[in-house]
Amino acid sequence: MASIKKKSSGGGGANWMDTYGDMVTLLLCFFVLLYSMSTIDQEKWMMIVQSFNKDAEVSVDDFPRGPDGDNDAELGNDLPMTQDEVNEQIEAILMYLEEYSAGQAESDSVSTATGDGYMFISFNDDTFFGGDSYELTNRAREVLGGLCPMLEDMKPYINEIRVSGHTASAQGTYNPYKDWRLSSDRAAMVAAFIWENTSIQAARLTSEGNGQWLPVSGNIEEADRSKNRRVEIMISIAEEELEGPFAGVVGEYYTTTQQDMPIEMPDDPTAAE
Repeated sequence: MASIKKKSSGGGGANWMDTYGDMVTLLLCFFVLLYSMSTIDQEKWMMIVQSFNKDAEVSVDDFPRGPDGDNDAELGNDLPMTQDEVNEQIEAILMYLEEYSAGQAESDSVSTATGDGYMFISFNDDTFFGGDSYELTNRAREVLGGLCPMLEDMKPYINEIRVSGHTASAQGTYNPYKDWRLSSDRAAMVAAFIWENTSIQAARLTSEGNGQWLPVSGNIEEADRSKNRRVEIMISIAEEELEGPFAGVVGEYYTTTQQDMPIEMPDDPTAAE
């Protein structure tokens, strides 16, 4: 019997598969090469994760860092505050001062105000100092002691803390040296207390004395004079985390005038001369 042979359909085969396979292999090698040269920024990764879930916990030890990376469990604890958290901290400070003022005999012993990028606090003389004195009272140390931890939490976003001292018009012969010195010493005492009880860089702290020349009330009645004897704290807030010791008016001055920036002082300065 004669056998039936099937006719071959051709001998070319699917040659495009070879080209496709080579292309996939080259792409794989390309991405492996990119990965081998990359490292993952742990802080940014944790920020992305926590932006979707604020309570998410990211395991630092098991997180891939790339060939040359290392795992540091402490890095995740220093994530910058969000703007909402900064605003919440400002609200906490205002609430703290409002509660303090409510417990005082004089309802206007503390006044506060906020604006775009700043917070303003004013304390009358009875709160912080005795008459004709620049020594902080126990009550002043108490209220500043409660304020400092809140300022510490906001430290990366504090552009400048400016403390201003004021006096009332003296009864009798005016002594400009005593007037300005007293107001300057009062501001300096508050600035020094904040520096000693926080880690805010001293270059971001400024104290100034205005004497009796910026009154907020009259100088005839004692109740009005008491309002003029005051200490004001102006805190300017940045929208993003700041770097370097100099900011605020001081940093702006040296930048705009193109002068040599001051040398950064160590954390443990020597005695002043």
